[in-house]
Amino acid sequence: MGNTRRTGRAVAVGLCAAALAALSVAPARAHEAPRPAPHWQLKDSGTDVRFRGLSAVGRDTAWLAGAKGTVLRTTDGGAHWRNVSPPGAADLEFRDVEAFDARHAVVLAIGEGEASRVLRTDDGGATWTETFRNTDPAAFYDCLAFFDRRHGLAVSDPVDGRFRILSTSDGGRSWTVLPAAGMPEAQASEAGFAASGQCLVTSGPRDALLATGGGAHARVLHSGDRGLHWTAADTPLPAGDPARGVFALAFRDRAHGIAVGGDYRADQSSPQAAAVSADGGRTWTTSAEPPPAYRSGAAWLPHSRGAALAVGPTGTDLTTDGGRTWRTVDTGSYDTVDCAPDMGCWASGEKGRVARLEP
Repeated sequence: MGNTRRTGRAVAVGLCAAALAALSVAPARAHEAPRPAPHWQLKDSGTDVRFRGLSAVGRDTAWLAGAKGTVLRTTDGGAHWRNVSPPGAADLEFRDVEAFDARHAVVLAIGEGEASRVLRTDDGGATWTETFRNTDPAAFYDCLAFFDRRHGLAVSDPVDGRFRILSTSDGGRSWTVLPAAGMPEAQASEAGFAASGQCLVTSGPRDALLATGGGAHARVLHSGDRGLHWTAADTPLPAGDPARGVFALAFRDRAHGIAVGGDYRADQSSPQAAAVSADGGRTWTTSAEPPPAYRSGAAWLPHSRGAALAVGPTGTDLTTDGGRTWRTVDTGSYDTVDCAPDMGCWASGEKGRVARLEP
């Protein structure tokens, strides 16, 4: 019975994913009433801070991390948000959160020197423990990502010419700086973007991918051994300026990924704001019809081979063909997006904006 229930639930969720994709592209027949497209439903977060950190646990549970040391959590689908901010963190800028469930989560604060910190909670945010504080004034941590509940990485902008990688094997309770020998040299002015918590992502139990910008080429770095060794690949996204590059990555398996970004300045165009890879990030091809403007976040719709979302200050775009073509489905401003296996897709951004995707 247990296996039957799990199989039935997986089929239902898969059909839901397919329906979301189909609803956005298939017109109603003449004798049918118009079918609503999937859409963002705004939730009242009760605050006006900017949330660039987001972790979707499910349709009911999600975590937000943002400015002024703010961490929020919902367990009722966004109807209510509990402020679970760490005490004394008002001066910190949280840009990433990775939650394992409603009680266990890790947050990353960014900034130069000791402003970069990692904190963990095991009781839903009632208490927090600082598990890492950067003491190198040259380091600036941007993003973190987990392979599973125990193993994870965090990345800093280059120190002594190479990106610095932190590693944990106990769920973020302790961290170790990995040797720099396996990291390629950084380009001049190359860095990561702490825009959505998605400049570092994982795919499977050992693969990690790092997005960069600011250098002559916008690159994606790949590791197949949990951060010990990396290779770099150029992408066709805008580059050659501190405001340009790859801002977010999303992989639906080890091979198939999308990269989004561009130029974050509102007065600059981003004609090649997305690219796709079918070989684990070794090569990248510009989307035939990319999003119309800079995008800072991306997520695959669960259980779908072709549907994904990209978000940015000027809207949300949907692809149903694996990132080759995109079309705008919403014009609201969001910085990041994340989806859980049960089709709980969430987005968040400026002025306390948070929304859940509704079919």
